[in-house]
Amino acid sequence: MSKGKLIVVTAPSGAGKTTIVHHLLGTFEDLAFSVSATTRSPREGEVEGKDYYYINVQEFQALISQDAFLEWQEVYENQFYGTLKSEVQRLWAEGKHVVFDIDVKGAMNVKKAFPDQALTIFIKPPSTNVLLERLKKRKSESPESLQKRIAKATFELTFEGNFDKVLVNDDLMSALKEAERIVGEWLEATDNRP
Repeated sequence: MSKGKLIVVTAPSGAGKTTIVHHLLGTFEDLAFSVSATTRSPREGEVEGKDYYYINVQEFQALISQDAFLEWQEVYENQFYGTLKSEVQRLWAEGKHVVFDIDVKGAMNVKKAFPDQALTIFIKPPSTNVLLERLKKRKSESPESLQKRIAKATFELTFEGNFDKVLVNDDLMSALKEAERIVGEWLEATDNRP
């Protein structure tokens, strides 16, 4: 693979990582979004190839056996998410630095694969209660699915010490400015280590 930089943004569901990623993509023109593959169904408004590559479980498992993923996780039973190596290579070939919006375990796997090229940023809610309220306000989950997300989010919060930078998303405007500062410094650095 090439020598582009990787910016990995992760957070428990509902902490605001997608909003921050979209802001970074709109701020830095040499960044491009790594579209993940998933076996889950598209949500309303999501677009194939823009939000995710939607594939079925059998296809996903075949790609795993072909070592096609940089990282992948079975997040919930038969619900897989992963980053295709070909996606990162495609973006690097375009001369872009790659931005990821992925889960905590996937982020740690990317950092393990590219320790000097990857900057990992953990987005943290101001409190667990705030996170739970944000998840409930989405109203995009069944009660069972919401409980799974809450349990997973609570577990993921225990991993913040494994990341290069921790950003508390209490006030969105402040969080966006801090994310800009962190990424701007990373992109300007000639030494890739965070």
